Amino acid sequence: MADQQTIEQAGYIFSVGKMIRDHMHNSLAQLHTNDRNSDGCELSMAQVNLMMAVRGQEELTLSGLAELLKVSPPSVSVMVERLVERNMLTRSRSAQDRRKVIIALSSDAELHIEKMEEQMLTTFIRLVEDLGPETAHKWGEVLQRVEEVLRRQNEKQTEHTGNIGKKL
Repeated sequence: MADQQTIEQAGYIFSVGKMIRDHMHNSLAQLHTNDRNSDGCELSMAQVNLMMAVRGQEELTLSGLAELLKVSPPSVSVMVERLVERNMLTRSRSAQDRRKVIIALSSDAELHIEKMEEQMLTTFIRLVEDLGPETAHKWGEVLQRVEEVLRRQNEKQTEHTGNIGKKL
Protein backbone atom coordinates (compact mmCIF):
# COMPACT_ATOMS: atom_id res chain seq x y z
CA MET A 1 0.00 0.00 0.00
CA ALA A 2 1.28 3.48 -0.89
CA ASP A 3 2.12 5.91 1.89
CA GLN A 4 0.00 9.01 2.52
CA GLN A 5 2.38 11.41 0.74
CA THR A 6 2.38 9.24 -2.41
CA ILE A 7 -1.42 9.04 -2.34
CA GLU A 8 -1.70 12.82 -2.01
CA GLN A 9 0.82 13.45 -4.82
CA ALA A 10 -0.96 10.96 -7.10
CA GLY A 11 -4.31 12.58 -6.33
CA TYR A 12 -2.97 16.03 -7.12
CA ILE A 13 -1.35 14.90 -10.38
CA PHE A 14 -4.59 13.15 -11.32
CA SER A 15 -6.68 16.26 -10.63
CA VAL A 16 -4.34 18.55 -12.61
CA GLY A 17 -4.37 16.02 -15.46
CA LYS A 18 -8.16 16.28 -15.49
CA MET A 19 -7.90 20.08 -15.52
CA ILE A 20 -5.59 19.92 -18.56
CA ARG A 21 -7.95 17.50 -20.31
CA ASP A 22 -10.95 19.76 -19.55
CA HIS A 23 -9.00 22.82 -20.69
CA MET A 24 -8.22 21.12 -24.02
CA HIS A 25 -11.81 19.94 -24.35
CA ASN A 26 -13.06 23.51 -23.81
CA SER A 27 -10.57 24.76 -26.40
CA LEU A 28 -11.89 22.22 -28.92
CA ALA A 29 -15.48 23.12 -28.03
CA GLN A 30 -14.64 26.73 -28.92
CA LEU A 31 -13.31 25.53 -32.27
CA HIS A 32 -16.57 23.62 -32.85
CA THR A 33 -18.58 26.72 -31.95
CA ASN A 34 -16.67 28.78 -34.49
CA ASP A 35 -16.44 26.11 -37.18
CA ARG A 36 -19.25 23.56 -37.24
CA ASN A 37 -19.04 20.43 -39.39
CA SER A 38 -20.96 20.49 -42.65
CA ASP A 39 -23.94 18.82 -40.95
CA GLY A 40 -23.99 21.45 -38.19
CA CYS A 41 -23.10 18.97 -35.44
CA GLU A 42 -19.94 18.77 -33.41
CA LEU A 43 -18.07 15.53 -32.91
CA SER A 44 -18.08 13.70 -29.58
CA MET A 45 -14.75 13.05 -27.88
CA ALA A 46 -15.23 9.33 -28.59
CA GLN A 47 -15.61 10.11 -32.31
CA VAL A 48 -12.54 12.35 -32.23
CA ASN A 49 -10.54 9.61 -30.50
CA LEU A 50 -11.67 7.10 -33.12
CA MET A 51 -10.68 9.42 -35.97
CA MET A 52 -7.28 10.08 -34.37
CA ALA A 53 -6.74 6.31 -34.12
CA VAL A 54 -7.61 5.87 -37.81
CA ARG A 55 -5.31 8.69 -38.86
CA GLY A 56 -1.99 7.48 -40.17
CA GLN A 57 -2.99 3.81 -40.35
CA GLU A 58 -2.46 2.30 -43.78
CA GLU A 59 -4.89 -0.61 -43.81
CA LEU A 60 -7.11 -0.55 -40.77
CA THR A 61 -10.00 -2.99 -40.58
CA LEU A 62 -12.98 -2.71 -38.26
CA SER A 63 -11.59 -5.46 -36.00
CA GLY A 64 -8.15 -3.81 -36.05
CA LEU A 65 -9.71 -0.51 -35.03
CA ALA A 66 -11.65 -2.19 -32.21
CA GLU A 67 -8.41 -3.76 -30.95
CA LEU A 68 -6.58 -0.45 -31.19
CA LEU A 69 -9.30 1.33 -29.19
CA LYS A 70 -9.75 -1.63 -26.82
CA VAL A 71 -13.50 -1.82 -27.41
CA SER A 72 -15.80 -4.42 -28.95
CA PRO A 73 -16.20 -4.63 -32.76
CA PRO A 74 -19.97 -3.93 -32.52
CA SER A 75 -19.27 -0.68 -30.60
CA VAL A 76 -16.75 0.43 -33.21
CA SER A 77 -19.08 -0.60 -36.02
CA VAL A 78 -21.83 1.75 -34.79
CA MET A 79 -19.41 4.68 -34.43
CA VAL A 80 -17.84 4.02 -37.83
CA GLU A 81 -21.28 3.88 -39.46
CA ARG A 82 -22.21 7.27 -38.01
CA LEU A 83 -18.93 8.82 -39.14
CA VAL A 84 -19.30 7.32 -42.64
CA GLU A 85 -22.80 8.85 -42.83
CA ARG A 86 -21.29 12.23 -41.88
CA ASN A 87 -18.57 11.86 -44.55
CA MET A 88 -15.80 11.79 -41.95
CA LEU A 89 -14.71 8.19 -42.65
CA THR A 90 -14.62 6.08 -45.78
CA ARG A 91 -14.87 2.35 -46.34
CA SER A 92 -13.08 0.56 -49.15
CA ARG A 93 -11.95 -2.93 -50.08
CA SER A 94 -8.35 -3.91 -49.43
CA ALA A 95 -6.25 -4.18 -52.60
CA GLN A 96 -4.48 -7.23 -51.13
CA ASP A 97 -7.54 -9.04 -49.79
CA ARG A 98 -10.93 -8.07 -51.25
CA ARG A 99 -12.69 -9.65 -48.25
CA LYS A 100 -11.28 -6.97 -45.94
CA VAL A 101 -12.99 -3.62 -45.56
CA ILE A 102 -10.56 -0.79 -44.85
CA ILE A 103 -11.55 2.20 -42.74
CA ALA A 104 -9.89 5.55 -43.55
CA LEU A 105 -10.36 9.24 -42.89
CA SER A 106 -12.10 11.31 -45.54
CA SER A 107 -10.39 14.47 -46.79
CA ASP A 108 -12.95 16.49 -44.77
CA ALA A 109 -11.93 14.61 -41.63
CA GLU A 110 -8.22 15.19 -42.33
CA LEU A 111 -8.87 18.93 -42.54
CA HIS A 112 -10.98 18.84 -39.39
CA ILE A 113 -8.28 17.00 -37.43
CA GLU A 114 -5.61 19.40 -38.67
CA LYS A 115 -7.70 22.33 -37.37
CA MET A 116 -8.17 20.55 -34.04
CA GLU A 117 -4.46 19.84 -33.67
CA GLU A 118 -3.65 23.44 -34.54
CA GLN A 119 -6.15 24.62 -31.89
CA MET A 120 -4.70 22.25 -29.27
CA LEU A 121 -1.14 23.34 -30.04
CA THR A 122 -2.16 27.01 -29.80
CA THR A 123 -3.77 26.30 -26.43
CA PHE A 124 -0.58 24.63 -25.17
CA ILE A 125 1.56 27.47 -26.53
CA ARG A 126 -0.49 29.93 -24.48
CA LEU A 127 -0.13 27.72 -21.41
CA VAL A 128 3.64 27.41 -21.86
CA GLU A 129 3.97 31.16 -22.39
CA ASP A 130 1.94 31.84 -19.23
CA LEU A 131 4.09 29.40 -17.25
CA GLY A 132 7.26 31.16 -18.30
CA PRO A 133 10.44 29.62 -19.74
CA GLU A 134 11.88 28.26 -16.51
CA THR A 135 8.73 26.46 -15.35
CA ALA A 136 7.98 25.24 -18.89
CA HIS A 137 11.50 23.80 -19.13
CA LYS A 138 11.08 22.00 -15.79
CA TRP A 139 7.68 20.68 -16.91
CA GLY A 140 9.27 19.38 -20.10
CA GLU A 141 11.95 17.57 -18.09
CA VAL A 142 9.35 16.01 -15.82
CA LEU A 143 7.26 14.91 -18.81
CA GLN A 144 10.33 13.31 -20.42
CA ARG A 145 10.81 11.22 -17.29
CA VAL A 146 7.08 10.38 -17.18
CA GLU A 147 7.29 9.30 -20.82
CA GLU A 148 10.23 6.98 -20.04
CA VAL A 149 8.39 5.37 -17.13
CA LEU A 150 5.17 4.96 -19.13
CA ARG A 151 7.03 3.36 -22.04
CA ARG A 152 8.70 0.92 -19.65
CA GLN A 153 5.38 0.11 -17.95
CA ASN A 154 3.66 -0.35 -21.32
CA GLU A 155 6.41 -2.71 -22.46
CA LYS A 156 6.01 -4.76 -19.28
CA GLN A 157 2.24 -4.79 -19.76
CA THR A 158 2.62 -5.94 -23.37
CA GLU A 159 5.05 -8.69 -22.33
CA HIS A 160 2.69 -9.78 -19.56
CA THR A 161 -0.42 -9.91 -21.76
CA GLY A 162 1.58 -11.59 -24.53
CA ASN A 163 2.68 -14.30 -22.09
CA ILE A 164 -0.89 -14.81 -20.88
CA GLY A 165 -2.03 -15.30 -24.47
CA LYS A 166 0.72 -17.88 -25.05
CA LYS A 167 -0.26 -19.83 -21.94
CA LEU A 168 -3.92 -20.08 -23.00
